[in-house]
Amino acid sequence: MCGIAGLLDVGAAPGAGADLARRMGACLAHRGPDDAGVWADDQAGVALAHRRLAILDLTPAGHQPMASACGRFVLAFNGEIYNHLELRAELERAGAAPPWRGHADTETLLAAFSAWGIEATLNKSVGMFALAVWDRERRTLTLVRDRLGEKPLYYGWLRGAFLFASELKALRAWPGFDADIDRGALALFLRHNCIPAPHTVYRGISKLMPGTTLTVTASGERKQPVAYWSVREVAERGLADPFRGGEAEAADELERLLGRSVAGQMVADVPLGAFLSGGIDSSTVVALMQTHASQPVRTFSIGFAESGYNEAPEAAAVAAHLGTHHTELYVSPDEAMAVIPRLPTLYDEPFADSSQIPTFLVSQLARRQVTVSLSGDGGDELFGGYNRHFWAAQLWRRAGYLPRHLRGILATAVEALSPAAWDRLFARLGRFLPRSLRQRNPGDKLHKLAGVLAARGPEEIYLDLVSHWKSPLEVARAASEPPTLLTDPAALARLDDFESRMMYFDMVTYLPDDILTKVDRAAMGVSLETRVPMLDHRVVEFAWRLPLAMKIRGAQGKWLLRQVLHRHVPAALVERPKAGFGLPVGDWLRGPLRDWAEALLDESRLAREGYFHPRPIRALWAEHLNGRRNAAYHLWDVLMFQAWLEEARRHG
Repeated sequence: MCGIAGLLDVGAAPGAGADLARRMGACLAHRGPDDAGVWADDQAGVALAHRRLAILDLTPAGHQPMASACGRFVLAFNGEIYNHLELRAELERAGAAPPWRGHADTETLLAAFSAWGIEATLNKSVGMFALAVWDRERRTLTLVRDRLGEKPLYYGWLRGAFLFASELKALRAWPGFDADIDRGALALFLRHNCIPAPHTVYRGISKLMPGTTLTVTASGERKQPVAYWSVREVAERGLADPFRGGEAEAADELERLLGRSVAGQMVADVPLGAFLSGGIDSSTVVALMQTHASQPVRTFSIGFAESGYNEAPEAAAVAAHLGTHHTELYVSPDEAMAVIPRLPTLYDEPFADSSQIPTFLVSQLARRQVTVSLSGDGGDELFGGYNRHFWAAQLWRRAGYLPRHLRGILATAVEALSPAAWDRLFARLGRFLPRSLRQRNPGDKLHKLAGVLAARGPEEIYLDLVSHWKSPLEVARAASEPPTLLTDPAALARLDDFESRMMYFDMVTYLPDDILTKVDRAAMGVSLETRVPMLDHRVVEFAWRLPLAMKIRGAQGKWLLRQVLHRHVPAALVERPKAGFGLPVGDWLRGPLRDWAEALLDESRLAREGYFHPRPIRALWAEHLNGRRNAAYHLWDVLMFQAWLEEARRHG
């Protein structure tokens, strides 16, 4: 795993491009502490910078930026190509392989670009990556992001120069950086707790969308990104050509594909391990890792004293059954809260998924022993694992036929009790409820379901369920909310059932913009590479061919994935209500974080800075403090923006 940065500026003075690229690359040292390199062509105005975390080929033969043997291409590469040895063999069979200088996948990519071209190489490649390749012959710079968005890539034009980098902090290092905060992006942030691609917190700076390339010419021609792989096409094609085998055949095929992915992602020249929460996804990955390992796999989990947030005992039980070399660390509230001041720098733009804190802590724990860690992310999106995938669909089928005004009455009845009151009621009834109804924060979930009842249709239901602030423009000042993949009718996939549409939306928005961003920044903040076997595109394509009944049955998701896991781990060890990876942020805001939050939410400060209307925020803060509701989700959004703004101004 690495960091890349660079620029294309034909007006730059001789030597300036290399110096600027070096300065940008230095901002990414945490992503690549093992080596640094810069390549520049003053005549063309292009410069590439690279920071290396050595994973494959630890020798100088893996140094980047790297030029192709033919001299045409120069590449700065962040990521891993898991099938690069297969690509080498194919090149050799075709007589198109150069004399190999080492065994780095970067060298393989360059040889493939020379033989097949960039797009054909991408279609053959299995991996996660963000890259920048300069074509000396055509004088073009091409940026590429992997299919699902595991690796980040930012870009933009500033004062006639084209800039790109793995993280925003490298762009801000450019002396001419003067981009304004995008108030539309702020509105999107309040709704989603992250800023969805292609938007960023800055006007004029974009995230490259997953599965796309962007080519810029030496003349500075501004072209639009072009897709080389599309979740939408995969989903529509998969449902049009469904898997026609039986359940046992489907489980066999899924285990084969996941096993191949896991085995490919275990290749490294450095120590490797895995995150283990004890849930379905991470347990499946670790179980398959152990079948391919000659010694116990190193696994890592963290625990908390608060029982409602502690999954460490379940992880330890799975680890003991599989025979892994397991490390767990119990973290105190003070240790968890000590991460908060680091969040603005880690994430570079407002990001408010509070599970960023335990994700950073488990990454920090793993980095003490390994350089690479596999994770189970992606299982929920692929196999219907979120509560909304079955609760919302079932409720809509049962209540959607009712006139909307009657559904509105039901919604009002649910909302008559505050979330905190519902929580207390569920706590009193807890031991009498079936396990499927024993949820964390049931009051918040019921209020979300009230939004489902009041919705006009399925797409509006989904948007309501994933929204933090339902009306961001009531909070964000002087803002308008831009369209996204969730609100643009042209972006809708042609999928028959509501559950599949929700899973599709999750895959193209929540997964890359929240989950994968969270993991990448937390792990790279401690120079740890993470890999996600569930997101091998061949697994993704197979999952979209599966009938819905093999994913969701009754009130339980991930049915087929569970069948694979139960071949390796007894169901009793992993079957429990979905908990997520959370923290008691609401309690902390009423206690040890109260003074910190009060300073950031000060009414005069909010008015002076001019990004928020103070009144609704102060009213919500008062409700939270008096216990009438748990407003942690909404408040954390505002607090993370305020903390980011404070840090940005400190270094701006």
